[in-house]
Amino acid sequence: MNISIKSVIEKKESLNSDLRNLSNSSINQTIIRAKKFSVFYGDAIGVNKVTLDITKNLVTAIIGPSGCGKSTFLRAINRMNDLIPCCKNAGTLYIDGQDIYSRDVDVVNLRRNVGMVFQKSNPFPKSIFDNVAYGPRIHGIKNKGQLNEIVERSLIRTALWDEVKDRLHESALALSGGQQQRLCIARALAINPEILLMDEPASALDPRSTARIEDLIAELRKDYTIVIVTHNMQQAARVSDYTAFLYEGILIEFGLTKDIFTNPNEKQTEDYITGRFG
Repeated sequence: MNISIKSVIEKKESLNSDLRNLSNSSINQTIIRAKKFSVFYGDAIGVNKVTLDITKNLVTAIIGPSGCGKSTFLRAINRMNDLIPCCKNAGTLYIDGQDIYSRDVDVVNLRRNVGMVFQKSNPFPKSIFDNVAYGPRIHGIKNKGQLNEIVERSLIRTALWDEVKDRLHESALALSGGQQQRLCIARALAINPEILLMDEPASALDPRSTARIEDLIAELRKDYTIVIVTHNMQQAARVSDYTAFLYEGILIEFGLTKDIFTNPNEKQTEDYITGRFG
C-alpha cells in the first residue's frame, strides 16, 4: 500500500479511535440501502446490480476510475438521473426504509431531504444572502427574521460567516472558488437535509481550499449522512468512515475505510488504491 495513504490512515485512527469497532456497533443505523440496484443509459449499463448499506451520520466515500458509475450512483440517491431521458433503473434503492423510486414518492421532498454539492461550484447569479435563502423560499419560508436566521446558521456551519457577514448582499460570483463551494454547501444545508451528496467537491480547488472542505466534512458528519465521490485516494482515506470501490458499474468491495486501504479483500481494490491501474 502507498506509504502516504498508510500514514493518513494511521493518523486518522489515532484521532478517531471511537470508530475502530464500527462494524460491530449496535448503534449503526442504515439510512440508504441499495438492493441489486442498476442504472441504464439506453442499452449501456452505468451501475450494475449494486447492493450496499450506507450508515447514518457517517461519511461514505465512493472511489473508482472515471466512468465506473460513481456519479451515476450518487445522482440516483436524489433521483437527479430522472432528468436524463434515456436513463432507467432496476432493483431498489431505499432511504429510511422507503423505496425512493416508488410512484408515491414526492421527488421535490426527496431532494429537500437529500442535498447535493457538485464538482464545480455553481452559485446562482444572485447575492450571497439570496443564494442561501433560495431553497427555504422555494419551500415556503417568507418571514425575513426566519430567513436571516437560516442564512446566518448555514454560513456559520460552513465557516463562511465571518468572511462574508459584511457583504451578504454582494454578488456570490465575486467570491473565491473555495468560498463559492462552501457557499454551495451552505445553500444545501439551508433546507435542512438529512443526507448530503458530494460529487468531487474539492477537485477544482487549491490545497488550502481543499483542506477547508475536508475539515467541513469532518464537522458536518456529526449531523448529516455524507456520501462523497472522489478520485483522491488520500482524501477518501482522510474523510470517510466507509469506502465503496466501483469498477465498470460493479461494486467490487465495500467496507470500513481503514480495512479497504490497509487490508483489502480484493486484489482489484489493492491494485486501484496503489495506482497499478485506473
